[in-house]
Amino acid sequence: MLRVNGIEINATVTGEGPAVLLLHGFPHTWRVWAEVIPHLARRHRVIAPDLRGLGASARPAGGYDAGALADDAEALLDALGEPAATVIGIDAGAPPAFLLAMRRPERVRGLVVMESLLGRLPGAEDFLTGGPPWWFGFHAVPELAETVLAGHEAEYVDWFLDAGTLGRGVPREIRDQFVAAYTGRDALRSAFAHYRAMPVSARQIADAVAATRLTVPTIAIGAHPVGDALARQLRPIADDLVAHVVEDCGHIIPLDRPDALVPLLVAFLDLHHAGASRLVS
Repeated sequence: MLRVNGIEINATVTGEGPAVLLLHGFPHTWRVWAEVIPHLARRHRVIAPDLRGLGASARPAGGYDAGALADDAEALLDALGEPAATVIGIDAGAPPAFLLAMRRPERVRGLVVMESLLGRLPGAEDFLTGGPPWWFGFHAVPELAETVLAGHEAEYVDWFLDAGTLGRGVPREIRDQFVAAYTGRDALRSAFAHYRAMPVSARQIADAVAATRLTVPTIAIGAHPVGDALARQLRPIADDLVAHVVEDCGHIIPLDRPDALVPLLVAFLDLHHAGASRLVS
């Protein structure tokens, strides 16, 4: 447990070498990276925190917007003595990873973002034709979702884990850890606070894009359901972007198709840390 940006953040740190920072989403903890970390840790110092309010990290009243989460990530690097890292974010971890790269590019050697959208940036119109996923609105209403779901957290988390792996599920130990992390009214409240902060996050993303371009080497990785929508948002604003869509893969890429994800990440890390400035798609 580390004191970071005024709160306690739980993080696992393993391996030696250039730093890699992994930011998870909902309904995950750092263990969403369990199948990925051993491969990356062979040549890198891998830092995998629980985002504020999630897992074993503190559950403060506020600070759930992407900008505050980016501040948490930078403060975590400071606490661990890392001047820079390759930053990898999925789902709710992607917007803070993006904002850190936009605001503090000297701290981000490379950026990998997966299965997320970046606020209201153009490019995701096809994905959003029928509106955002149903749970976004459900989670956004103050106190509603935690009231409805109290006592039924396991069934709710299981729905996301099943949908996010195209029905294949995740290892039982990891599933049980996720369920425990999201059980209880306060755990639910802090989880849904991330959704309730999305309007603020969207403004922060728009302001960042209005002020500068994304200059760090970046990979956008999609699967089902986001596909290439994130890459389409990034393409007009990124100087160095490669896009991949992982076939036969659900939303939770690190647990559903680590066999496909790990080679992409290792190649990106190897090429970038060897001094290459661009990837060829």
